[in-house]
Amino acid sequence: MKKLTSLLAVILFAANSGFAGEPSLKFMISFPKEQSTQALDGRMLLLLSTNDEKEPRFQIVDGPETQLAFGIDVDGLQPGEKALFDAAVFGYPLRSLAELKPGEYWVQGLLHIYETFHRADGHTVKLPMDRGEGQHWNRAPGNLYSTPQKVRIDPRENTPIRITLDQKIPPIAPPKDTKYIKHIKMKSEMLSKFWGRPMYLGAVVLLPEGFDAHREARYPLVINHGHFPYTFGGFRTTPPDPDLEPDYSKRFNIHGYNRIAQEHAYQFYKEWTGPDFPRMVIIKIQHANPYYDDSYAVNSENLGPYGDAITYELLPFIEKKFRCLGESWARFLYGGSTGGWEALAVQVLYPDDYNGCFAACPDPIDFRAYTIVNIYQHKNAYYLDSAFKRTPRPGHRNYLGEVTSTLQEMNYRELVLGTHSRSGQQWDIWEAVYSPVGDDGYPKRIWDKKTGEIDHNVAAYWRENYDLGYILRRDWKTLGPRLKGKIHIYCGDMDNYYLNNAVYLVEDFLKNTGNPFYDGEVDYGDRAEHCWNGDHTRPNATSRLRYHQMYVDKILKRMELSAPSGADLTSWRY
Repeated sequence: MKKLTSLLAVILFAANSGFAGEPSLKFMISFPKEQSTQALDGRMLLLLSTNDEKEPRFQIVDGPETQLAFGIDVDGLQPGEKALFDAAVFGYPLRSLAELKPGEYWVQGLLHIYETFHRADGHTVKLPMDRGEGQHWNRAPGNLYSTPQKVRIDPRENTPIRITLDQKIPPIAPPKDTKYIKHIKMKSEMLSKFWGRPMYLGAVVLLPEGFDAHREARYPLVINHGHFPYTFGGFRTTPPDPDLEPDYSKRFNIHGYNRIAQEHAYQFYKEWTGPDFPRMVIIKIQHANPYYDDSYAVNSENLGPYGDAITYELLPFIEKKFRCLGESWARFLYGGSTGGWEALAVQVLYPDDYNGCFAACPDPIDFRAYTIVNIYQHKNAYYLDSAFKRTPRPGHRNYLGEVTSTLQEMNYRELVLGTHSRSGQQWDIWEAVYSPVGDDGYPKRIWDKKTGEIDHNVAAYWRENYDLGYILRRDWKTLGPRLKGKIHIYCGDMDNYYLNNAVYLVEDFLKNTGNPFYDGEVDYGDRAEHCWNGDHTRPNATSRLRYHQMYVDKILKRMELSAPSGADLTSWRY
């Protein structure tokens, strides 16, 4: 027995010491008291790259050019305490450090800091509050990170590689107001009550030419939904910078695309201030939150009553401050991608508060085509249902159909960046908005993030509350009369994320509506990729730079057709 005990001790020592033949590579990441004297919660990330063109934290993407990331949750990590990364830690795109090949890597650590929220629903959760950057973990002010170091790595090496988070991302300077662009912020009582702390809504306001001179004018309000805006992009009061170094757009295969963007921004300014352009107020809403760079502009069990807060708190505040007409017939919605879904969702869920939506390349508007997953019928999101095959579902393509990432890969990247739907990325925010709250206070998963197995009980909740195609079909008897003439949808038929699939399903219903007929528009761009907005006269690379001008004529016609008797259709037409 003594010999057997001794042999067991030797085996255990060998296993723990790396002598058992298993990879033993380890990283230890810590932060000093100079960065924080308090214990911190968050997501600790280990980032590795073979490319030194930029820091590893800016190279974790869905496409084939991605570098490596590994992540763990830390709770109450003390200054000087080590966060351990070994072969058991989940990674992307390599699943484990054990798969790492020997070689030289640029190594970086980053701590995405979480805040504790005591919500009104009784749940306490730890989440990364937005700090003015629009929920980007790699540039969120206050996050700690290390200076990248070039390290020779051998997965068989036993000596841990130590990383010290010696840098802190600085605050972001607030944008400056100009003659035409104003930035406003207001405390939301609804959201503050839900989150148990002060919460704010903001907006970037583009004022019409002559706003100060025409004090008698009252203006229509146009809401441009989309991702978090630092300021009003695509509006430039000066000609393009002649010294601007041309860049290259890989997406559009265009050299000097940055200059093209400046040219279109300057052209918009000239049109906006020209004599024939209708005088309106356009706003971009700032509603970044602990889960994403915007809230999807609807009420949610996990995010709170953002739909009500925007419609009933923020918009009246803006309309009063900037002399808007303040009536539903003079409110319009437009946007692309996330903003496209928001424009349609807000119009459908608040049918009497807005007079029309223009939804371009919207996120999935029918969950029978949640990109290419039918969440009600399919069993697995990552692979085709099959007894013998394991065919992965694609996640991103180009106009030729060439696939650059799968649904599994995209979701694995998110899982590395954050558990409990906390990655701040696309699939997680859909889950956070649409799902009911789980027992732990975080969103219930629509599918297992590792296996892809779909939870059809969660899918049923999504259908009843956020599947816009289903809601339209279910409630058309009451919704139809209130939405007549208000729905306009545009999508490229080669959308990179397969978003056109859901548009087809909604169109099939809309074009067969009766009593009343929907009397709107659904249009497709031939071979057009993501962000197509209905412009058949320009390539997608430039039409996407003209969202603000695209729908003006349609809005004017809608107001002239639907404005109530005695409505002000003239004071703002100077």
